[in-house]
Amino acid sequence: MIPNPPALLFSALVLAGAPALAQEAHSDHAGHGAAETSTGPAEDAFRAANAAMHSGMEIPYTGDADADFILGMIPHHEGAVAMARIVLDHGDNAEVRALAEDIIAAQEAEIAWMRDWLAANGY
Repeated sequence: MIPNPPALLFSALVLAGAPALAQEAHSDHAGHGAAETSTGPAEDAFRAANAAMHSGMEIPYTGDADADFILGMIPHHEGAVAMARIVLDHGDNAEVRALAEDIIAAQEAEIAWMRDWLAANGY
C-alpha cells in the first residue's frame, strides 16, 4: 500500500495535538471536585476559603462605587484572614507564619473599619 501524504500529515497533527486537547478537556472540569485529588487538609482548607471568598464577593451592586468597593472588599479581606489562619494551622515557615499573623491583624482592623463605614453610610 502506498502512503497517503495528506492522510499521514493529518494523523500526525491529530496525534500531536491529542495531549493538549486532553489537558484542555481536563482543565475545563477544574473545580468540580470529583475529578480532582486533594494533596491534604491544607489544600482542602484553602479551596474552601477560596470558594467562600469568591461567593461572598458576588454582591448585589448598589450603584454607589464606594459602597460596592467596601461590600466586595469585606469578603476579600475575610478570605485573606482565612488563608492566613490556614497557614498558622498547617505551615512551618517562621517568616510566612509571621506574615500571616500580620495579615490577620491588619485585615481584621480594616474589616472592622469597613463595617463601621457601611453602618455610618446607611448600608
